[in-house]
Amino acid sequence: RTYRCSNDNKRIVYGYSCYDCDGYYIGQTAKDFDGIKWGNNCNELNAAYAADGYARIKGVGALLTTFGVGELSAINGVAGSFSEMVPVVHIVGTPATASQAKGALLHHTLGNGDFRVFAKMYKEVTIAQADLNKHNAAEEIDRVLKKCVISVRPVYISLPVDLNTFELNIDSDQIKPLDLKIPLNPPEEHEAAITAILNVTEKAESIVVVVDACTLRHQVQKEVLKFVEHAQLPVYVTPMGKGGIDEHHPQFRGVYAGDCSYEQVAEEIHNADIIISVGSLNCDFNTGGFTFHLKQKKTIELHSFATKVFYAVYDKVNMKQLLPDLTKRWPTERIKKYSMKPIVPPAAPPSDNNQEILHDYFWKKVPDFMPENSIIVAETGTSEFGIFNLKAPNGSVFLTQILWGSIGYSVGACLGAATGSKKEKRRVFLFVGDGSFQVVCQEVSSMLRSNVTPVIILLNNDGYTIEKLIHGPDRAYNSIQMWNYHKTFEYFGAGIKQNTEQASIGYTGQVSTRKDFEKVMEQVRKEDDKIHFIEVIMPKLDAPTSLIQTIEGVNKNKKLQLNEE
Repeated sequence: RTYRCSNDNKRIVYGYSCYDCDGYYIGQTAKDFDGIKWGNNCNELNAAYAADGYARIKGVGALLTTFGVGELSAINGVAGSFSEMVPVVHIVGTPATASQAKGALLHHTLGNGDFRVFAKMYKEVTIAQADLNKHNAAEEIDRVLKKCVISVRPVYISLPVDLNTFELNIDSDQIKPLDLKIPLNPPEEHEAAITAILNVTEKAESIVVVVDACTLRHQVQKEVLKFVEHAQLPVYVTPMGKGGIDEHHPQFRGVYAGDCSYEQVAEEIHNADIIISVGSLNCDFNTGGFTFHLKQKKTIELHSFATKVFYAVYDKVNMKQLLPDLTKRWPTERIKKYSMKPIVPPAAPPSDNNQEILHDYFWKKVPDFMPENSIIVAETGTSEFGIFNLKAPNGSVFLTQILWGSIGYSVGACLGAATGSKKEKRRVFLFVGDGSFQVVCQEVSSMLRSNVTPVIILLNNDGYTIEKLIHGPDRAYNSIQMWNYHKTFEYFGAGIKQNTEQASIGYTGQVSTRKDFEKVMEQVRKEDDKIHFIEVIMPKLDAPTSLIQTIEGVNKNKKLQLNEE
């Protein structure tokens, strides 16, 4: 928005008062930019979550906040993108350059004249930063955007308010596409790594491939699939690697999460002669509470920054370049036609349709109502662990925050994912707990306003179940105020005349029996052009088996560490 000074109508004012005199702003002219849609989030933290969700679908996300109060509200979300390796551009509108130069005492500051203090904080959670001025803007914008995409991490750009209408004097022939090619692997190290892999696998009777988080973050899925199909090897995913391999592919075996895996999955990996781990990220929840049992002496690790063959490290040998060459040079005499029978997951306990909805039933049943190419967003807590062994439809994508684990992330991320997939009309399913929902529920308002149509499934088990399982069921701080969750659309303005086109409302209600749940989900399946809100009532302290096993693994690991000390 452009404002005019009350003392000089020709002088443009940025903010609430004129920086050249004591005038204030009068009148305004506002213009939207073609091709850019304002996200209109309810707060900055939710905007950061939404930018993260959008980036995981489209490749890169962006958010815009004000200086100080706005950027600090968003920093948790941006830190999550850094932790989880998601490319997000955070643009911060800062005070005018003249005001910064003279250390003016302005709103949104600490009152000490330091206008870089917040940018210094962001250095810890972004891969690159730029403080724009008239002389460096073109080069700096290109530099940080390139770093954002290649390093798959967030970046920070501060834009002084007096520069937002400044036009750069750049000839059109100087404007070129960004060079986003990753650096080439060092030739000698690249060759040595491939030779070492071929040598150690020569006499192996059983070789397995485990796909992990960085396969997705660095977009190596196609290279992995070509290698697996060419070599005819069984392939598994970790919880953070879900979606890296289509779970209906004939060579897909299951999800490996240490002691939280299906027994047959764990046995096959542990008994293998060679394990090829692609893009591993061995954090606590991704490894079943540090219960991975992958011995280094038989593990080959492929990363974006190096390749490791047992105890040898080949620095800067990137998996995206290594895998195609490894595929080409994999000896044909080692290829045996894949013939392993699919692993059949344990069936849910038999029950009649009127029984209460338990996690063991829920996560096995809900995929029946999901179409191909669904986007599945799962909240930190029971939902995140529930999807570990969820058999997803073909082409599905999973959005979780297993490493950073900020509760409430899923609601904002759902908005971003739904926005990013709107043209393709992909179905988005959000699974969120009642406690996490209370942190960021406002973003449902933005979903209605943005005319997106996710299926929101809120699991109501009356409080923070994951924390109750860790610290005991009777801690008061894990109990929360009960809400009328299924009336969320109503109290966020559905049905009220608005100045924008609103999402069409489908089912909104509460279910507590299996029969009712399945009936509602049939309606949801048919009404794929509407937004739905299903509040699922579950028993207190009921949890996915994978969550219980992970907590047991974490506790066991803590005891071992204490004994060692």
